[in-house]
Amino acid sequence: MIRAAGVHRAFGDVSVLRGVDLEVSAGELVTLSGPSGSGKTALLSLLCGFDFPDRGSVLPGPAPWSACAVLPQSLGLASELTLEENVALPLRLAGRAVDGVPGLLAELGIGALGARYPGQVSFGQQQRAALARAVVAGPAALLADEPTAHLDAESAVAAVGLLRRVADEGAAVLIATHHDAVHAVADRVLVLADGQVQS
Repeated sequence: MIRAAGVHRAFGDVSVLRGVDLEVSAGELVTLSGPSGSGKTALLSLLCGFDFPDRGSVLPGPAPWSACAVLPQSLGLASELTLEENVALPLRLAGRAVDGVPGLLAELGIGALGARYPGQVSFGQQQRAALARAVVAGPAALLADEPTAHLDAESAVAAVGLLRRVADEGAAVLIATHHDAVHAVADRVLVLADGQVQS
């Protein structure tokens, strides 16, 4: 489950989140909308443990990749690893087999790029690799920040289908997005405005 209860977060004199309450259940895909600067990225950072609230509580917080996986806007791919090695990393850290990685890359249309390094492919291809890394270990919770922002229409369809499948297989999925195609597959669409979540 993903949960925020009474979450407040300020940066200097700017109060970004003011009593945010949010819950995403297992098997549910929820999208979070709102204007740029409304605090969507800040909220996701709190939920995954990248940052900490001034007040309130969050779940899951800091957790193993198999419990809570994250697709940040910065992607966070390791430049010294190939795309395939980046995607396999959560599995290797957990001591699990990595034989499913090539198929996942192929599903996202980058199967032929597995041996390349992030700096050798486009940002959209990097984004698909980062998505594959986020889902490869079958996380119980998935937090994704604008996962289709740099994808063309065909690539976005594949990415959205994968995100929906992850939820259907039992994960709690929360996606910050402006993309109508992502909202279209959501179980619920929430809006973050004035520091609070509105349904």
